Amino acid sequence: MDAYGHVNNVLFLRYLEEARIDFLFRPDKDFQQGSVVARHEIDYKRQLVHRHAPVDIELWVTEIRAASFTITYEVKDDDLVYVRASTVVVPFDFETQRPRRITGEEREFLEGYRDDDEEEAVAA
Repeated sequence: MDAYGHVNNVLFLRYLEEARIDFLFRPDKDFQQGSVVARHEIDYKRQLVHRHAPVDIELWVTEIRAASFTITYEVKDDDLVYVRASTVVVPFDFETQRPRRITGEEREFLEGYRDDDEEEAVAA
């Protein structure tokens, strides 16, 4: 919370990180080989006043390339959106300290969460 009583902008990055980790590092499908964040983009739509009740974070995949993918999020209550954001994630080989390509299994997993309508809207 900041001096004005609402959630600080930096805290939103933490919320997005927690949602992204829950999404990518599942027992059945994961990115154990590693990944790094290449870019964040955040649009603050309205202030979120500090409270004890949780907010919802919806996420989906909007782009999949050979060596990166984009996750888009909304932090919201029902239809009231506080933040809309996206993160470009790059699969990474920590042993060689270099980016790597998305594996077939990873691509298949990501495709299950892809929103084609969203990608068309972003491209327009």
